[in-house]
Amino acid sequence: MHRATRRRLTLATALVAATTAAVAVTTSAGAFDSKEQARKAIQGGQAKNVILLIGDGMGDSEITLARDYTVGAGGRLNMDRFPLTGAYTTYAVHADGSPDYVTDSAASGTGWATGVKTVNGRISKTPGTDKPVRTLLELAQRNGYATGDVTTAELTDATPAVLAAHATDRSCQGPADMAKCPSDTIAAGGPGSIAEQEVGHQVDVLLGGGRQRFDQTITEGKYKGRTVTQQARELGYQVVTDDASLKAAEAGRPVLGLFAPGNVPTEWTGKAAAVGGTAPQRCVTANPNRPATTPSLADSAATAIRLLEAKQRANHSKKGFFLQVEGASIDKQDHAADPCGQIGETAAFDRAVKVARDYAATHPDTLVVTTADHGHTSQIVPLEATPPGLSATLVTDEGGQLKVNYSTNTPGQSQEHTGTEVRIAAQGPLAYRVLGVTDQTDLFTTVREALRLR
Repeated sequence: MHRATRRRLTLATALVAATTAAVAVTTSAGAFDSKEQARKAIQGGQAKNVILLIGDGMGDSEITLARDYTVGAGGRLNMDRFPLTGAYTTYAVHADGSPDYVTDSAASGTGWATGVKTVNGRISKTPGTDKPVRTLLELAQRNGYATGDVTTAELTDATPAVLAAHATDRSCQGPADMAKCPSDTIAAGGPGSIAEQEVGHQVDVLLGGGRQRFDQTITEGKYKGRTVTQQARELGYQVVTDDASLKAAEAGRPVLGLFAPGNVPTEWTGKAAAVGGTAPQRCVTANPNRPATTPSLADSAATAIRLLEAKQRANHSKKGFFLQVEGASIDKQDHAADPCGQIGETAAFDRAVKVARDYAATHPDTLVVTTADHGHTSQIVPLEATPPGLSATLVTDEGGQLKVNYSTNTPGQSQEHTGTEVRIAAQGPLAYRVLGVTDQTDLFTTVREALRLR
């Protein structure tokens, strides 16, 4: 027997024992749905599908805040019910490779998308030489898998961009936004803006916001004079803009969903945190500024799975799909010190987690991973605390009061990311690889090995 194989078998045996012991003492409120699911999660083997769920800025504090508010301190979210949970480190690097302890979404996403750490602001390119690095989505396409990229941000924002674009700076989202990426322009022999690259990659399903980027006019190359949306249509994309047209999308043709000019509006709203705190409040769970025709993240995820699965079935392919789903505005509302917006987006992301787990329940050859790209600012503090920054008091669904503090930057400034490790949880083939403390770049290897991408 090969030495590496023996090591994997030894690890698996140890994990079986450890997991069985853990399940034996887990109550019904705990993470494990069943002993059988826990045992399956430590198996090796190959996955047919991978669903990667990213809660942007969703550190343990953000998860705890959403749990406490919606299901109670003793309750459990869908993301709490994965059979195996670990943590991973999130640091970026400087151009010389030395650690940059607080990452942004571009560098962190590049880590799991390519297995390579990079500088903050860069999209799937090396830190020092600024060279493109092949991504999981590109590898999946090369190996015959269907691919999807779903977000509540602009589709050209950092996290969705890392899979299907390479850019010196994350700001280079549309043809008119290329000031910081001179070498990436088509005129310079580069691939163009992030929007042009995403549709040029012919990703099977692209769903999110950012219509303003795709409505920009291309100034160079084959599609000069056309908008990026027109480029997409010429490449065969169905362009959908609301829930009804998304549901009507036909399998077998790529789909570009553009549900907002910028970021998709949040589901919840409420009073932002303030200096000296706020009066106790309940969140408004129907944002009046969110059009009723906007699909939820859960609906987008479910439709993406349906379309990707149908494409492979129509092609009689034995390969499955790779899908990334991002709850983007957990981060954006954390930046804005808006606890209700943040909680609502975490709850919306959690419903997308349920969609993925429900699919995996009937498709056990699906690896489902949920994690975050970095930590963020919100902290639950005692009611009697008087934070020096911004705070708000909420009345939870179970009737208690909860104080949230935002103090990673001066009031009036955008609140900041933190350099903490964050949760990663999984089920399905190779899920055991998330155990312990790993790094974001290890997630690249996990997905690549699960799908056996070459």
